[in-house]
Amino acid sequence: MTDTWQRLRQNHPRLLDVIGGAALITSTGLGATFDQAGHFTGLAPLTGLLGLISAAAVFGHRRHPRAVVAVTLVCALLLTLTTPRLTPALATPLLCALYFLAVRTDRTTALRASILTAVILTATSLIAETGGHLGERLGVLAWALLPGAIGDSIRNRRAHLAAIEERAERAERTREEEARRRVADERIRIARDLHDVVAHHIALANAQAGIALHLMDSHPAQAREVLSRITDATGSALQELRATVGLLRRAEEPAPLEPAPGLDRLPDLIGAFERAGLPVRLAVEGEARPLSPGVDLTAYRIVQESLTNVAKHARGADAEVTIGYSESRVAVTVANGGPSPTAGRRPVLPPSQVSGEGGFGLIGMRERAGAVGGRLAADHRPGGGFLVTAELPLRTAARDDKDHR
Repeated sequence: MTDTWQRLRQNHPRLLDVIGGAALITSTGLGATFDQAGHFTGLAPLTGLLGLISAAAVFGHRRHPRAVVAVTLVCALLLTLTTPRLTPALATPLLCALYFLAVRTDRTTALRASILTAVILTATSLIAETGGHLGERLGVLAWALLPGAIGDSIRNRRAHLAAIEERAERAERTREEEARRRVADERIRIARDLHDVVAHHIALANAQAGIALHLMDSHPAQAREVLSRITDATGSALQELRATVGLLRRAEEPAPLEPAPGLDRLPDLIGAFERAGLPVRLAVEGEARPLSPGVDLTAYRIVQESLTNVAKHARGADAEVTIGYSESRVAVTVANGGPSPTAGRRPVLPPSQVSGEGGFGLIGMRERAGAVGGRLAADHRPGGGFLVTAELPLRTAARDDKDHR
């Protein structure tokens, strides 16, 4: 019923005006021709004219609610002079005007208008009407205040419903924005993981291909051995890429239980780079401490990406990885210097090409460090080469650890 009324009020306001106007004129006409006892008193021309003016004035309640109250109040006061007694039926236009004023304006305005109207009508009834009991004449005070109270209640209810709808719309917008943010974060995470997984193996394969090309003429047996390692590197890349894509395509299935790589796998990682022709020295400072899974994975990926950049952009250089533990943090440092004595005639790129600032490697490392509450710095070394330093907390919140598993 409420929904039907709301649709009629929004879609057919003129139709409701016509129906309401007809009912209003009928009620006013009955009040002007019948007294409270139900006796027909006849319709005086002046009474009919005042009733018609009062009823017609109500049609302006949307634009001028205050003026409508004033006009209907004046007509009601004049009707007390032309009729034996002012009845609620005869004052229907005034009561409607007070209701619409309460609905369309603020509470203070409606309250002042209702009290002023009730006082004026009650005083006029006590002065102008000589017949009837005192209680009946004081009853004007009650029915004059009733429309304002009803209108104020309706206005409060509409405001409450509007506030609920506004909160619901705002909550829906917030949910949509949160969903878009989560999607964007997930896309960045997937891109970062794919970069870390694929770029590492491709960089090793590229470095090994360069070595094989260099050894092809002078040492063909060694060149064939290096080429066989390229097959291993590319096969590992394809395997990890297939596993990652398969996991994304089967979102409803549980994630694999294989643990994420951590610093305990650094010897295997360094061995892979050394087989590709990149000499790497590993140093551990301080007493090794347990790391949360998120920090452990982040430290491993930073070392992996840093060594991959050395293999890609500083071929012929060596690298040094230092893991330093303190009471609350772990420091990861990867530095590459000049050409290794065993590098032979492998070319070394100039320092301007070492940083790899044109790619996403440094961006991904900074994002990983920031995600676990750490920070990362990367810059050229004064004596040549490049230095990557990351400081990470030993442990992070449970939510961060869960995201990195």
